[in-house]
Amino acid sequence: MEQLYQESQQSDQAPDKKNNETMEWVKAIVIAVGLVLVIRWLLFAPFIVDGPSMHPNFSTGERIIVNKVIYDIRKPKPGEVIVFHVPSEGRDFIKRVIAVPGDTVKVQGDTVTVNGKPIDEPYIKEAVEAKHKNNELYNDKDFPNEDVQDGTVPEGHLFVMGDNRSDSRDSRMIGYIPYKDVVGRADLVFWPFNKVHFIKH
Repeated sequence: MEQLYQESQQSDQAPDKKNNETMEWVKAIVIAVGLVLVIRWLLFAPFIVDGPSMHPNFSTGERIIVNKVIYDIRKPKPGEVIVFHVPSEGRDFIKRVIAVPGDTVKVQGDTVTVNGKPIDEPYIKEAVEAKHKNNELYNDKDFPNEDVQDGTVPEGHLFVMGDNRSDSRDSRMIGYIPYKDVVGRADLVFWPFNKVHFIKH
C-alpha cells in the first residue's frame, strides 16, 4: 500500500511540473515580445525607401533600420543620413544632412559650399564624375533660390539634400528641417538580404 501511495503522489506531481514549465515558457515569450515592442517603438524603427532621391546609395524598396535615440544624446552631424517627417506632405523623407544651425550654404552646379568652403562628398563622387565625363551636371537645382532665399541655417534646423541631386525634393525646395521632425538616423539596410550592410556616415 505504501508503494502505491508514493507512485500516485509522483504521478500527481508530474502534471504540476509540466504546468509550471509551460507557464515559465509563456512568461518568457511574453517578456521577449514586450522587449521587441519596446525596442521597435522606442529605440529603432524600420523604414522603406520609396523613390530615387537617394540613388545611387539607396534604392526603392530597400528596408532600413532607423536609430531613434541617437539624437536624444547628440545633434545630427553633416554627412549623416536621416529620416524625418514632412507634415506638409504627410509622409517621411530620407535625406543627407549637409549643414547644421549657423552654417551658410550655397549650391551652385555640382559644388556645395558650407561657410564658404566646398565640402567633400565621397558618397556621390562616382556618380558626379560619370556625369562630368559626358559634359553634364549632376545637379540642376541651385541654392539659395526663389523657393528658399535665405542661405543660413536657422537655430534648431538642418539643411538636407538627396544624393540624387537632380531628382530630389529636399531643403532646396521645402526649406530647413526642424529638429522636432527628425525621426532618427538611418543605420542599417536589412533588406534585400544581398544588400545587408551598415550605412556609412
